Amino acid sequence: MATPRLTQRPASPAHARLLENAGAHPLLARLWAARGVEDPAQTVLKWPALIPPRGLTRAEEAAEILADAIDAGCKLLVVADYDCDGATACAVALRGLRAMGADVDFLVPNRFETGYGLSPAVVELACRHPSGHPDLIVTVDNGIASVEGVQAAAEMGIDVLVTDHHLPGDTLPDALAIVNPNQPGCGFPSKNLAGVGVIFYVLLALRAELRKRGVYPPDGGPRLHELADLVALGTVADVVKLDANNRLLVSQGLQRMRAGLMQPGVRALFAVAGREPRNASSFDLGFALGPRLNAAGRLADMSLGITCLTTDDEALALELARELDGMNRERRNIETVMREQALSSMEAASASPGATVCVFDDSWHQGVVGLVASRLKEKYWRPTLAFAPADDEEIRGSGRSIPDVHLRDALDIVSKRYPGLIRKFGGHAMAAGLTIAKADFPRFAPAFEEAVRELTGRSEFEPLIETDGSLEDGYANTTVANLLGQQVWGAGFPPPLFLDEFRVVQQRLLKERHLKLRLERNGQIYDAIWFNHAEPMPEFIAAAYRLETNEWNGNINIQLLLEHAQPA
Repeated sequence: MATPRLTQRPASPAHARLLENAGAHPLLARLWAARGVEDPAQTVLKWPALIPPRGLTRAEEAAEILADAIDAGCKLLVVADYDCDGATACAVALRGLRAMGADVDFLVPNRFETGYGLSPAVVELACRHPSGHPDLIVTVDNGIASVEGVQAAAEMGIDVLVTDHHLPGDTLPDALAIVNPNQPGCGFPSKNLAGVGVIFYVLLALRAELRKRGVYPPDGGPRLHELADLVALGTVADVVKLDANNRLLVSQGLQRMRAGLMQPGVRALFAVAGREPRNASSFDLGFALGPRLNAAGRLADMSLGITCLTTDDEALALELARELDGMNRERRNIETVMREQALSSMEAASASPGATVCVFDDSWHQGVVGLVASRLKEKYWRPTLAFAPADDEEIRGSGRSIPDVHLRDALDIVSKRYPGLIRKFGGHAMAAGLTIAKADFPRFAPAFEEAVRELTGRSEFEPLIETDGSLEDGYANTTVANLLGQQVWGAGFPPPLFLDEFRVVQQRLLKERHLKLRLERNGQIYDAIWFNHAEPMPEFIAAAYRLETNEWNGNINIQLLLEHAQPA
């Protein structure tokens, strides 16, 4: 396990003062300034502050296409991705389009049969869809790379509208319109919309178009803000950067959840996860609800998750959520076995990793390799690829990276240097997927190692834990903890992590796995816990921790959640 170095985020005192003068709590002002907030306007998370849809390239053109299709009574088919972002994007599309009069159904590719995106094989399935041959396919959270799929659709007389957020390749599909903030020439200020955010914007533009055509009065039409719970869930689960616009979308979704205003499927997911919607947080969406939806796409068919999010039948939603919960438990068991096998193979090699980790096992499940890659990346702090069999000849890999290494760029180097070695790949800086021949794995692993070394000029990487420095005296209380808990934190806008020195007054093991402590600082005693850490601490420690509330026997107290500690 690599030993991390503790650092402190720099915060501009001038920006912190500006935010505080605008009414922010002094601690929040400091935390926001350390995360790049320079203007109080960036902290206004209400609907009027949303960047308008007209700035999103071709969103208005997409709205015209959809309005024409609805008016003509065309059959629409939404083709979704099989992760949480894709499922929520599909649910938003179905609920929004149906509310505006569309005849629309959905199709989600199977990870194990047709692979990702709108492929020719998926177009064949679309032509045989139970709802009938579609006139228009609308992709959500995919499509930007579906050059062959869009061509296959055209040959079958099907138009395609692409809505996506992934980075484009050199060639764009020949769709009727492409709505993607990351396509060339798009000046949309937020490049970080998730797939669910993109289709939500398209629906906003469609409603505006229908108002312009007189279908709705100037302020009429479906109340699209009622879909904010789905938008928030997909945005957080896809780990896109939470810039001000995304924080607004997530904040609005969380507010609806806390008020009990959510889709039956979202309410059911909270129930099976044992979480309380009135205290909904980004953590709940990313680590409780999101994984349960993702489990369907990893182990079976995401249609189950989409149906859960689109039904208005509370009983059916709960039944489906329980199925998803069972799948998630199965996924965890599979992941545990695979992770232990991977760690054992690393240890058996009796050599520390180089610049990369690259592992493959014939018995592994391709739906879970990404999670195994993530765990190994955290342990060894190296860009990591884990592979599982796709069929008798091919293996599919999923990768996770560290901030120092752009994973897609590294794979691009391998692809260009060794033509044909990688049969297919895609992704972004921190995550990617690829397909290679099983026989080529021994050749691929050193090629990947070589590419990362060339890209970075390094053979090893030092993990950093970025903190917010010391928590000011007087702020370690339930009021401040609740204030922090109400904020939107996540990717690119990490939750507060404080760094202080403590004296260890008492320590004991809980369930042989977790270290329970009582810590003293400046005369004040704190309860603390370090999950999944069983090693005893010295008397004086420097600890990186989160400030949380802990409810026990009706009493609510402060608890410090340790993420790392070392001798002071």
